[in-house]
Amino acid sequence: MYLEKLNLTNFKNYEEGSFTFSEQINCIVGPNGSGKTNLLDAVYFLSLSKSAFHNQDALSIHHQSDFFIIDGIFRHDDKPTQITCSLQRGQRKVLLSDKKPYERISDHIGRFPVVMLAPNDTDLVREHSEERRHFFDGVLSQLDADYLRDYLFYQQILKQRNGTLKLFAERNYLDEELLETYNEPLLQLAGRIYQRRKQFIGDFLPIVQKHYAYLSDAREAVDIIYESEVGNEEFPKDFRRNRQRDIQLQRTNKGVHKDDYVFEANGVALKKFGSQGQQKTFVIALKLAQFEQLQAEKGVKPMLLLDDIFDKLDDRRIDKLITLMEHHTFGQIFITDARPDRTRELLTSVKADVAYFRTEG
Repeated sequence: MYLEKLNLTNFKNYEEGSFTFSEQINCIVGPNGSGKTNLLDAVYFLSLSKSAFHNQDALSIHHQSDFFIIDGIFRHDDKPTQITCSLQRGQRKVLLSDKKPYERISDHIGRFPVVMLAPNDTDLVREHSEERRHFFDGVLSQLDADYLRDYLFYQQILKQRNGTLKLFAERNYLDEELLETYNEPLLQLAGRIYQRRKQFIGDFLPIVQKHYAYLSDAREAVDIIYESEVGNEEFPKDFRRNRQRDIQLQRTNKGVHKDDYVFEANGVALKKFGSQGQQKTFVIALKLAQFEQLQAEKGVKPMLLLDDIFDKLDDRRIDKLITLMEHHTFGQIFITDARPDRTRELLTSVKADVAYFRTEG
């Protein structure tokens, strides 16, 4: 599976753009600020119907325009599929497959799997639990359509419950029957999401450990600890007993939306005690494990998007990634770099078709 053609209209800094890609390695080179990452984000957007860098679709519209269109041709087993994503300001996003709209946009997720490595990925280790939940929910959403449906439904009911809590606080009253219409489905969904996350981490961790050992020459042992209140058999009672605090704070304070994942190396938290090198290595191991899991589940190699990695990684980690490319571990790869000569030199040992695209801004 690979992306053969891409056409952009009013997407970020591209008023117009047309590209025909290699099914192996594509290097996007040019000065900083010229649109390299934006082109990578267009590939990501077409694959997952959203940007890799922000949650507001309208931010991807060219600042002087009222709409954007991303149109591309994916090939799988030599069969072409045209995917078109468009957005008009103030309207809902439209996603088409071979010119036919999806019944639900979520049905698109996982059809064209993609993994992205970007400079800010170490935020997964350093920042708050929301970053880690977002990553694992993204991985699971590409792997498991049932998980994605449960997750989206959970978010919808959570939003409704929070709106009801705010109303109770403003009007100083409580309708327990109304609140229970949200509690019961929320608890059922939370239980299913918790079980799927727990199962996933059990399967995922050994793959992360394998890749971390490869990248670090087995210098330390790493672990991922999934933390959730939902696994406690008393959780449904605790959840309902917490309603007064929920009303005071006007939001739901217990549930899988409060889960966290703790990353450790040799028994200590990477967030507090890990070096920058350890944190970067762990994040790359996470992304390589994501790639392997997607490939195993989907039966195709995901597209791999590498944004500015040659500037952000040391030589040892770059050599490890190049070695994987030499062994044809990956399928279609997109690489951005501000220094084309460096990219050419690093890829000299890789026996693959390499296409270069220069962005000028």
